[in-house]
Amino acid sequence: MKLSLIIPLFNEEGNIERLYKEIKVGLSNYKDDYEIIFINDGSTDKTLDILIVIASADKRVKVLNLSKNYGQSAAFQAGFDNCSNEIVVTMDGDLQNDPADILKLIEHLEKTKSDAVIGWRRKRHDPSSKTIPSFIANKMISMFLNLRVHDTGCSFKAFRSDILKEVRLYGEMHRFIPYLINAKGFSISEIEVNHRRRFKEKSKYGIGRVVKVILDMLTVKFLNEFSTNPIYVMGGLSFFSFILSVLSFIALFVMKIAMNVDMTGNPLLIISVFLFMISLQMLMLGLISEIQVRIYFETVKKDIYKIRDSINVDKG
Repeated sequence: MKLSLIIPLFNEEGNIERLYKEIKVGLSNYKDDYEIIFINDGSTDKTLDILIVIASADKRVKVLNLSKNYGQSAAFQAGFDNCSNEIVVTMDGDLQNDPADILKLIEHLEKTKSDAVIGWRRKRHDPSSKTIPSFIANKMISMFLNLRVHDTGCSFKAFRSDILKEVRLYGEMHRFIPYLINAKGFSISEIEVNHRRRFKEKSKYGIGRVVKVILDMLTVKFLNEFSTNPIYVMGGLSFFSFILSVLSFIALFVMKIAMNVDMTGNPLLIISVFLFMISLQMLMLGLISEIQVRIYFETVKKDIYKIRDSINVDKG
């Protein structure tokens, strides 16, 4: 099947030419046609100039030049929107992903009949400033989203292109592509890939990404599991706040009866009233959200389900 290789780039002028040569070698035995889509994500160095030279000499190379630096998720989405082949492989442009593994991913995709294959950088060659945040993020994602993938942050992935129509990326959500795919009912598998030391240029990521991962993780969890019934979230928070309010009032009442503590001067009175008001607000917000969700689905005629196949059995 034809292949689209998608590679976001941001200030990678020192890596592009070597990356391109290694890709050509890695795909030399690929039996079908392929395209290489480089996305220049607002680079300020000579990345775009080098890409133009490469594209002018190779008709298989397509360059998407974004107007500014939007981030890796937006760059991947631009690639998904502009690819046209049956198989899509994504990878980083810093040479840490080995182009020799491209065919390995595709073969595993066909062998397992999966909808997507996720690369696993089991032996990483990165400083602790990258490996520690990545380890923390992977553990949180695994536990919170119940996703059994070792390395969600690995950009080296292979997909069947039709499933990418069901995925839209925002913020830093490229890390959550395995979860977004799995949440739609598609099958995923993983395979170990070679991870190399950085050749040139510097890493653009660090410990600060953990905060973004947490926020995006909460977002995808809510959008995929509670988007059609937000009352479950808001109602649950409302019930929890109400219970705390009741417990605070009981403690206040016991202190008044048993120890003759003045209720008006007890902070538990304020806490109890405050939690009760929060409980009411959460409940109202949940109900309003439910109304908005129903208006949304009815207005845009958006399905709340997806049919993978329609099977007709000839009963003779």
